[in-house]
Amino acid sequence: MAEAQERETPIDDAVAEKLARQRRSLLDAALRHVPFDGWTWTALDAGARDLGLDAGEAQRLFPGGPLELIRAFSSEADRQLLETLEGLDLDAMKVREKIAAGVRVRLEAVAAHREAVRSGLNFFALPQNAAAGLACLYRTVDAIWYAAGDKATDYNFYSKRALLGAVYSSTLLFWLNDKSEDYAATWAFLDRRISEVLQVAGRLGKGVGAVLNLPERFVGAMTASRQPGRQSGPRRSARR
Repeated sequence: MAEAQERETPIDDAVAEKLARQRRSLLDAALRHVPFDGWTWTALDAGARDLGLDAGEAQRLFPGGPLELIRAFSSEADRQLLETLEGLDLDAMKVREKIAAGVRVRLEAVAAHREAVRSGLNFFALPQNAAAGLACLYRTVDAIWYAAGDKATDYNFYSKRALLGAVYSSTLLFWLNDKSEDYAATWAFLDRRISEVLQVAGRLGKGVGAVLNLPERFVGAMTASRQPGRQSGPRRSARR
């Protein structure tokens, strides 16, 4: 039995890798249509046609449809975020510098698809998609804190992510309309937002969430979401 399992594992891995490549290729192809068709089956099917895939392949690769596609887009950007941050000397940075770098790198990861991001905000604004949008936001800010070496295991675990969620969201909205060279205005805005939040956090501590009027569902997203390969939530004794 053990020998049979050992023989099957490489095959399973190969199938999983092939599926991941196919999904990523279809995501890239569909992204060319999202600015015009939104996060819809129309964009998914158009991407499949561009790749010469048979009818029904889009549904096979993304059975959850547009919602699964946009989740894959966000997850891919988060993966690129962590990969880029691993190449930086984060140990030499202050916490606020790490967070600023994380937000900047995450936005740069989707800069080539700014109109798709704009369309994504409209998609997540729909009531039926709001929870998924908050979950994607949570995974992004959790990834940034994880890369920054956060080891909080108490209420601070949640408050840090709620605060960063507010900073990231406001910076994202600013970035979408920024026409300055190399997004210089956005990075200046980001620095101001981080300074403002740090000041509020210093004065109000645990009350910052209420003052910033953060959605209660964001806390639900925190407790329900998972980063691949690691537990999410303050029960962990260490982050790494």
